[in-house]
Amino acid sequence: MNQYEIAVLYHPDLEVDLSKAEDRVTKIFTDNGGKVTATDNWGKRKLAYSIKGNEHAVYVIYTVEMPGTGVSKVESTLNITDEVIRSLITKPDLKAIAKAEALKAEKAEQAAKRGERGSDDDKDDSEDES
Repeated sequence: MNQYEIAVLYHPDLEVDLSKAEDRVTKIFTDNGGKVTATDNWGKRKLAYSIKGNEHAVYVIYTVEMPGTGVSKVESTLNITDEVIRSLITKPDLKAIAKAEALKAEKAEQAAKRGERGSDDDKDDSEDES
């Protein structure tokens, strides 16, 4: 099973009651052999340009594990779903993400070491002033 990130832009009027639309989209994923592992709701945001007469959309990002054969079926089904304005299916670069997280952890560790040395230096300075 491959991992995919699927960005779905819902009609802005659905902001109040988004659960039915989300259930319908989740059902589309599961019907095509997928499993939703994470959902990130960004809320209502302004679009860069008008899509189907809408200036705003509700952004929801799904992380889905599904076979590669189901991607085209999901894409075509999302295109004809009334609640969905636009969708984008991408395959994340897991190696780049792991590398970025390792680099972030390394920088945090270096910052912590600098912080410890900095606090020791501050103590020495305060003793000299006394």
